[in-house]
Amino acid sequence: MVNDELRALAAEVATQLIAHKQVLTLAESCTGGLVSAVLTEIPGSSEWFDSGFVVYSNQAKLDMLNVKDYNIDMFGAVSEEVAADMAVGALFQGRATISASITGIAGPTGGTEQKPVGTVCFGWADINQPLITTTKHFTGNRAEIREQATKACLDGLLSLTINSDL
Repeated sequence: MVNDELRALAAEVATQLIAHKQVLTLAESCTGGLVSAVLTEIPGSSEWFDSGFVVYSNQAKLDMLNVKDYNIDMFGAVSEEVAADMAVGALFQGRATISASITGIAGPTGGTEQKPVGTVCFGWADINQPLITTTKHFTGNRAEIREQATKACLDGLLSLTINSDL
């Protein structure tokens, strides 16, 4: 279930998207659509939310978002390079003016020494601003990591929309 903190943060993001006349699309992997779900709980979200892609497999990332296979091969699906490709690919799939992407390892398995469980990469793309990527490391169980990743994605969107030039 979505907690009150995420609901409040989603409402702030929605307010900023409306204020700046932005339309959002999302590309989610390890969160499985959780960010999209939190945002679309808000009545009237169709005004500022265009689409959400759940691209769990590498093939879905390639097929749906034009992620470069080179980036998956060289850096892995959990990388800022792939998060960047996902954000840009999502941005140009519909009427969006801003996008966010998440790719990570929610666990309990799948981690490595270089990329342990809880490693999550993000991308934020805006047609009027430079692309932003970052990597965060979360702790907890699968649900907790997904929730933390959702919050970090929303925080990034809030920061991006507040600093929007529109």
